Amino acid sequence: MTPRGAATALSPPGVLFAVLGLALTTAPVLTLAANRIVTGQGARAWELPGATTGLSGLFAVIAGLLLGLPAAWPRVRLAGAGLGLAGLLWLLTRGASALLEGAGEYARVSPAAGFWCLLVILLMLLADALAQMSPGPRLRAVLLAAGLAALGAVLASGALADLSIAQEYFSRADAFADAALRHLGLAFGSLAAAACIGFPLGIYCARRMRMRDAVLPVLSFLQTIPSLAMFGLMIPVLGWVGDSLPGARALGIAGIGFAPAFLALVLYSLLPVVGNTVAGLAAVPAAALEAARGMGMTPRQRLFRVELPLGLPVLLAGLRIVLVQNIGLAVIAGLIGGGGFGTFVFQGLNQTATDLILLGALPTVLLALVAAIVMDILVDLARPSGRGTPPPPKTPKAEAPA
Repeated sequence: MTPRGAATALSPPGVLFAVLGLALTTAPVLTLAANRIVTGQGARAWELPGATTGLSGLFAVIAGLLLGLPAAWPRVRLAGAGLGLAGLLWLLTRGASALLEGAGEYARVSPAAGFWCLLVILLMLLADALAQMSPGPRLRAVLLAAGLAALGAVLASGALADLSIAQEYFSRADAFADAALRHLGLAFGSLAAAACIGFPLGIYCARRMRMRDAVLPVLSFLQTIPSLAMFGLMIPVLGWVGDSLPGARALGIAGIGFAPAFLALVLYSLLPVVGNTVAGLAAVPAAALEAARGMGMTPRQRLFRVELPLGLPVLLAGLRIVLVQNIGLAVIAGLIGGGGFGTFVFQGLNQTATDLILLGALPTVLLALVAAIVMDILVDLARPSGRGTPPPPKTPKAEAPA
């Protein structure tokens, strides 16, 4: 392809996003309902009250999709995704306030299917443009911080206060803060417990073939148990422990609540931690181990100075799997009284209140997305190419014979 042809070539994903996005601009972007329970009536962008409210936002979305077409200009594609997201935000904020005028005291405005589909398409365009630019881990960290800061500024400004999901949040602000702490405790606490158990177990399995052949099938079997069944199995087990052991209930161990959810998440986390520890240690080049032996390193020194540093990217990849998995699975804890964002999800299902479901689902998705990006950055930084050229190893001191 000539340089001129390469400059005018279209991005295949950009074409797909543009076609789907342009088709979805005809779908309703907002829904107006008489109250929080009844089904609302959808409103397309050009049907929103006000002469320019819907058309200006719609124009920004279309322009953003078209800017995502050139394959050779990833920064233009990135700017197009940002313009499209800004257009969606404009439709959300200005359209909600326009629809609520004179609609009644209990009227609610929610994002409609067209909004959510366009949001997904523009986020995919954003991710595709970033992947094309291949930013380093530090630049990705800066972009993530900038994105979170922009999201925080929008939420703090009160621009989304007219939306029904914001109304659900305002009526449950204290419960939301408690659910957030519980969710973080379940996800990160189970990750820490699994790491404390899984890393030593993985190192031992890497050293003993028989141990590995016995442990990994058991952990694989635990992973095949459906999540609802696993949470349910913990109820009688911990209920018996709480009733039988003195002081167990004082520590919070009971058939329902935080403890069974926490234990189920720990059991689910062990296979990725142990498996990746074994794989990380097995991936260490034999030449590096031989060189360490030649330098007189003891097995302990080889483990901490050679094997664990070289296997760190694989170990961190296992923790990334566990963290993202546990953030999602912690939602089920709401079903057995364990708290977390799942409480709102199941309350919304019982009340047929979609906005209450979204109040629990959206922060879960955001938390999982941020955790995945942060762990990806850490994995890249742990690779030798991400850390630069490592300094030469120091010659260990000779140990006195026992």
